[in-house]
Amino acid sequence: MPSHSPELIQIMRAALDEVMTKVPVEHATPGIKAALAEYILKAAAEGETDYESLVAAGADQIRTLLSVVT
Repeated sequence: MPSHSPELIQIMRAALDEVMTKVPVEHATPGIKAALAEYILKAAAEGETDYESLVAAGADQIRTLLSVVT
């Protein structure tokens, strides 16, 4: 399992919080949050480390996730 610096972990958490503000309230479930966190973690594991890129990695998946649950 990759090890991330405390600074990157803070950036990933902030990115996840930002992405969750883009999810409609009625779909902002713990499951959706966990799935978006996985996309952000994957992006970080692939070398993305800046906030904007991590937000984009999660936000790009919102529509796909919501199409599965609706």
